[in-house]
Amino acid sequence: MEETKAHQLHVFFFPFMAQGHTMPTMDMAKLFASRGLKATIVTTSYYAQNFSKTIEKSRAFLGTQVEVLTIKIPCSDVGLPEGIESVHMVSSPENRLKFFEACGKLRTQLDQLLKRHRPDCLVADTFFPWAPNVAAESGIPTLIFHSTGYFSLCASLCVFLYGPQTKVASDSEPFSTIPNLPDQIEVNRDRLPVDFLREGVVENEFSSLYKATRKMEIGGSYGVLVNSFYELESGYVDHYRKVLGVKSWQIGPLCLYNKRAREEAENSVDRHECLKWLDSKTPNSVIYMSFGSVANFNDEQLMEIATGLEASGKLFIWVVKREKKEGVKEEWLGEGFEGRMNGKGLIVRGWAPQVSILEHVAVGGFMTHCGWNSTLEAVSAGVPMATWPIAAEQFYNEKLVTEVLRVGVEVSAKKVVRRVGDIVKRESIERAVRRVMEGEESELMRNRVKGFAELAKRAVEEGGSSCLDLNKLIEELTHHRSNSS
Repeated sequence: MEETKAHQLHVFFFPFMAQGHTMPTMDMAKLFASRGLKATIVTTSYYAQNFSKTIEKSRAFLGTQVEVLTIKIPCSDVGLPEGIESVHMVSSPENRLKFFEACGKLRTQLDQLLKRHRPDCLVADTFFPWAPNVAAESGIPTLIFHSTGYFSLCASLCVFLYGPQTKVASDSEPFSTIPNLPDQIEVNRDRLPVDFLREGVVENEFSSLYKATRKMEIGGSYGVLVNSFYELESGYVDHYRKVLGVKSWQIGPLCLYNKRAREEAENSVDRHECLKWLDSKTPNSVIYMSFGSVANFNDEQLMEIATGLEASGKLFIWVVKREKKEGVKEEWLGEGFEGRMNGKGLIVRGWAPQVSILEHVAVGGFMTHCGWNSTLEAVSAGVPMATWPIAAEQFYNEKLVTEVLRVGVEVSAKKVVRRVGDIVKRESIERAVRRVMEGEESELMRNRVKGFAELAKRAVEEGGSSCLDLNKLIEELTHHRSNSS
């Protein structure tokens, strides 16, 4: 989009302070900037530091400029310790609710920034349902960004609108189907993303926020941006727009827009050890296991994973969110596990270059918590999944992967258990690994997901479905600005 700097469209991005929300927002801001728009991200200083590093690395490849402005979480107003700038910094359920409450008090700071910088559009996270009203006071349209896909959006909205969970006798009893969806999808109350949808649960800060986001989604904003592509879930794209009546644009997979920067990183001298390890393995021989930035398994579950992995006999990369302490024995690994797995498996502590791992030819399967970013990254890389949902909309994503797209198998998690996860036994883990890695079922899934991977690449290319939707959005925002001036 060729415009002089004086006439650049200026878009503000306001992500929720969690890695699963900030990562795609960074990709989205760089995407908009690469199309000639001015992009500004509003976030806390914790994320601003990370964003600045990412922007600097990308500038040489993309030639784009993204500005970052900071806001401060009013921790003391809600009884949180000072310095909490991301949801992962709080551990207890009580403080987690306080963090959501504190985010609800960011109105004044956002309003001041909008009035000072006068952007043409605000892209606000779904967890800020009050943002459209704040922007409207300055005559600025708001697009809502959901860090999930169309299937989950449709399922969530239909459960909210029609309440099928109220018509069953217990939390474990499946609904006959979620009403008004293109496919027959069964789920139970134990797998619903928020507590208040279950029987006898008192509403809290988060459930009130959830209701507000659903109501705002139906008609409280200019429209919705979705990190997905039409060919992946076309029936649900059409359903969301035409049946549920929500104006939206699909602009993903966002993870594919920064492929050049990742390739440069892979060829650098400080290439991650796990990528070097994968270079020595044969195609489709390694199962990759990672459960996102929030989930945290206890010792009992880690032991079940370790035992199930060993029993499967498959090579693996396992991302564990625990630092290895010098001289401290890790009971959860079991006696002699690391020695027996030498050369057969790699445990990565903390962060791992997930997209690069999934794109590596040696990786043949992905055991995942079904966060949408991870799900879309696996699809884009053509890797079948073993699904282990833990919280949020992840059980909906599992249904899409295993029943609609048929590119994955369930590990057998039965219910939402925030952060820790439902205890899954070693036998289920071994069985899921084998199913996703070997045999005819595995080959069928791999062929299907590789087909979606090709469609994903085409979607973001010039003339592709996501590229065309982005063009339409930019044109519409341009016309909106012209009509408002």
